[in-house]
Amino acid sequence: MQFEGGPLEGPVEVQELLRKGLEAKPDGPALVSLNGNWSWRALDEASGRLAANLLGLGLKPGDRVASLMPNLVHLIVHYIACLRAGLVTTPLNYRYTAPEIDHALEVSGASILLFHTEREADIAQSALASKLPLGRITFGGEAAAAHDFEKLLTDKPARTELPSMEPSAPAIIFFTSGSTGAPKGVTHSFETLGWMLACYREVFAFTDKDVFLTGSSLSHGGGYKQSLAALACGARVDVAEGRIGAQIVSLLRETRPTKMAFLPSALFALVRDHGARREDFASVRGCLCGGDKVAGELEKEFAELTGLEIREGYGMTENGCASSNPMFGLNKPGSVGLTSPSFIISLRDDSFEEVPAGEEGRLWFKSPCTTIGYWENPAATKAAIRDGWFDSGDVLWADQDHYLWFYGRKKQIIVHDGSNISPLEVEEALLEHPAVEAAGVVGIHNLLHGENVRAYVSLRPGAKRPSDQELIAFARARVGYKAPEEIVVLDELPLNPTGKIDRAALKRMAADASGAVIAP
Repeated sequence: MQFEGGPLEGPVEVQELLRKGLEAKPDGPALVSLNGNWSWRALDEASGRLAANLLGLGLKPGDRVASLMPNLVHLIVHYIACLRAGLVTTPLNYRYTAPEIDHALEVSGASILLFHTEREADIAQSALASKLPLGRITFGGEAAAAHDFEKLLTDKPARTELPSMEPSAPAIIFFTSGSTGAPKGVTHSFETLGWMLACYREVFAFTDKDVFLTGSSLSHGGGYKQSLAALACGARVDVAEGRIGAQIVSLLRETRPTKMAFLPSALFALVRDHGARREDFASVRGCLCGGDKVAGELEKEFAELTGLEIREGYGMTENGCASSNPMFGLNKPGSVGLTSPSFIISLRDDSFEEVPAGEEGRLWFKSPCTTIGYWENPAATKAAIRDGWFDSGDVLWADQDHYLWFYGRKKQIIVHDGSNISPLEVEEALLEHPAVEAAGVVGIHNLLHGENVRAYVSLRPGAKRPSDQELIAFARARVGYKAPEEIVVLDELPLNPTGKIDRAALKRMAADASGAVIAP
């Protein structure tokens, strides 16, 4: 069974990203933070100067420009400048350690690195950062042997001509989270990036009257694409700078955004940890949540606090947003919604045969949003694409209304006594317990049962520690035989660089404890 999301008019012209805002309201605010505003005119002029000055350093169209930056308005200026200069933006997750930085620099073949000086110690430990062909650009202070971002942003360039890029030319490299192996460099062209922005425009129903607030990192694919999609529509973008969570409530109160997007972990933090009140959300008309499964407990707590429903979606670094609950249509909590515009989705079994509604199948898709491949990794590219279909590696099912429901990653599904168990379902049950803050569930090899279910949990501050049997019984009352046989309580659960529960790390933790060998 296939599901089609309907057509899009065409891709966004990403080298002319600011055109609509410039034409309609040149002196109106385009980027807003608690530290100040940038008008459309100021953003256009600054990104143009920066683009020309980057080329003046000796960079050529097609060169990779890596960045290791926290959330800042200036990072969006940098992204727009790279697009205008024809440079391949290469965002590095701000959580990266020195070895992870080196991996990304090596894979991408970056010519230069922009980094915040608060990460100078990690850059000093990097084996490659000091050897890049065109050196480094610093933000936030001076550093040895580096160019200064502020000067590049404000100095008058010697030449102002900017290239016009072919649609097929690479525009950006995003690195995967590394949950199933070393992070790969997902490459998007100017055209596929344009299609993704056009798709997000429809998913969010953006207009030039909107004010968009992202609750995820601008170095993450979701935060990047959603923010640029909003700007392409002439919508204002509000940026939580530095530690994202610390500023979200203040922005809600002071700048009054109309639409938001969050990772589930960040939305849990907003609901539970920052003293938000219902009136803080009075301006918000829609909230999209994706990047990981939205737990029922999060749906409940968010609705109780805000009076709003979470609109859950599904996407990948490789494609943008493949499905979502409509911003102003029927919302099915727990579902990842309907197929997005420009996408064809097919759910298939291991024989590549399509499965009927109600049956789990591996998700394959076709879309002009699809990555052009993994940077310098033709083997991984070939393995992911079959007869023009991209293999997501995820298992979903569809109901009779064609709404999609996420079941789990194929490699993470637990097989216990021949039955498939979704870790997400067990985690969601545990999260309903009033003492549980976070949960991660993995399969542990067992000679009798194939795999047993082990749950790692962390507890809410001040909560009384429930017994293992209490938590197991609590889960069994909700998911029956899928309940964990074992509970391990941790102070905090490991997160991968994108802020999701790192189940691969939990599997390694289990292997270290038992001496078992975990298959990759």
